[in-house]
Amino acid sequence: MQPSRDISRLIEIMAALRNPDGGCPWDLEQDFRSIRHYTIEEAYEVADAIEREDFVDLREELGDLLLQPIYHAQMAKEAGHFDIGDVVYAITEKLIRRHPHVFGDVIADGADDAQDRWEAIKVGERAQKAARKGDTEPSVLDDVPQVLPALARAEKLTKRAAKVGFDWPDLPAVRAKVAEELAEVADAELSGDAAAIHEEVGDLLFAVANLARKAGIDPEAALRDANSKFTRRFHHVEARCREDAIAPEAAGLERLDGYWNEIRARDKS
Repeated sequence: MQPSRDISRLIEIMAALRNPDGGCPWDLEQDFRSIRHYTIEEAYEVADAIEREDFVDLREELGDLLLQPIYHAQMAKEAGHFDIGDVVYAITEKLIRRHPHVFGDVIADGADDAQDRWEAIKVGERAQKAARKGDTEPSVLDDVPQVLPALARAEKLTKRAAKVGFDWPDLPAVRAKVAEELAEVADAELSGDAAAIHEEVGDLLFAVANLARKAGIDPEAALRDANSKFTRRFHHVEARCREDAIAPEAAGLERLDGYWNEIRARDKS
């Protein structure tokens, strides 16, 4: 079998890998649960390539990500649930339905109007999904995935609640809430109650995610950038330790702080 630019070849390869007669033993052992973390991991690797603006890596990582729905659809086909054609039909139908201003006779007055119409259609879809499941009390928080990264889920939950009016009036009010939660963390620390500290730290992080949303900032992206900054600065600390022929663990906090402040000052200059 030869590589191809035709996506049908990828589908054929996946079917061959899962074929009990001559397929790959490892692929044959997998199920939906065993490969789900790969699906998430590949999405993050795509995001990482985008962050780095590395389009050679992006091409490769998009291919790795594309494999995931093909893989899941192949297993679903084997189990008699659906196949890749059903997946493609579902997403094309959804895109057409959610874009009546493109594929219908609705006129959208700019991007904001198009987004509002999209959200209104999604509200109706959630109600229909709840009805199919027999849920007589649907919530605007339904279908916010539990497996989202915690900061991203917090941002999405508060965004949904805000759409029905449950929101802080302005940014200063959210900042005050963050300060309140930080004080409650300090109180919990004084109590020495690990469960209370756990809860209050969670409340603080939730409030910070809400602050980011209110400020129009993606909390996950902001934290990723902070992680990258910490990594870069700590690499400087390690490099300075090597220059001074001393192990970081033997340098002492004062010296390490000095190296850290060097790169901080350089960043701010």
